Amino acid sequence: MILKNEHIYIFLMILPIVSFLYASVGHGGASGYLALMALFSFAPEIMKPTALLLNLFVAAISFYYFYKEGYFNRRLFILFAISSIPFAFLGGTIEVDASIYKKILAVLLIFAILKMLNVFGKESDTIKNIKIWQGLLIGGVIGFFSGLIGIGGGIILSPIILLLHWGNMKEAAAVSALFIWVNSASGLLGQLSSGVTIELESFLLVAIALVGGVFGGYYGSKKINNQKLRYVLSFVLVIACIKLFFT
Repeated sequence: MILKNEHIYIFLMILPIVSFLYASVGHGGASGYLALMALFSFAPEIMKPTALLLNLFVAAISFYYFYKEGYFNRRLFILFAISSIPFAFLGGTIEVDASIYKKILAVLLIFAILKMLNVFGKESDTIKNIKIWQGLLIGGVIGFFSGLIGIGGGIILSPIILLLHWGNMKEAAAVSALFIWVNSASGLLGQLSSGVTIELESFLLVAIALVGGVFGGYYGSKKINNQKLRYVLSFVLVIACIKLFFT
C-alpha cells in the first residue's frame, strides 16, 4: 500500500517538485518518480505502473504547453512513435526480476542526471534530417525499455535528438513529451494485459504531481531557467542511483 509508507508525507512534498522540473523540459518524470520510489523503498510491482500512470498526465500537460508555443515537429515524432508504441507494449508484458530491474533502472537514471545537468543542452545552428530507419530503430529500442522499466523514454530520446542535431531544445521537448505519453500508455496497457493492477492510491499521486506538472510545462515553454533546482534533483537522482546499484 502506497500511503502506508512511513515517510509518505516527505515523498508527497518532493513529488510535485520533481514533476515541475521534468515538465519544464518536456518530460513526464517517470525516471524521477521511480528514483523517489526507490529511495522510499516502494516495491517494484508498484513502481512501474504508478510511474507510467503519472507520466500519462504530466507528459500530456507538458506537451500541451510546448505544442501551444509551436515547437512540435510532427514528422520527427511519427518516425520514433511508429516502432516505439508496439515495443513499449511488448516491454510492458515482461516481468523483470527485482534485482535486475533495479540495475537497469540505475543505468537509465544516469541519462536523467546528465539531462538535468544540461550535459546534452547544447544546440546546433544546423538541423539535420532524420532518416526513416534511424527513427524506427531508435524508437523501437527506447520503446521496449520504456515498457520494461516503466518510463516514457523521453529522458533518452531528447538527448539523442540534440546530439544528432535533429532538432533544437524546445522541439526535442515537444516531441519527447508526446513520445512519453504514447509509450506510457502502450507500456501500461501491456502491464495491465499481463495481470498488473493499479492501486487507487496512485491517483492521489497523480493529483499532486499535476500541480507541479502544470507550472513546469507553462514556465518551461516560456524559457524559464531552473538550473539550481535541477542540481538538487540531480543530487537526489544520484543517491537513488547508488541505492539501486547496491541493494
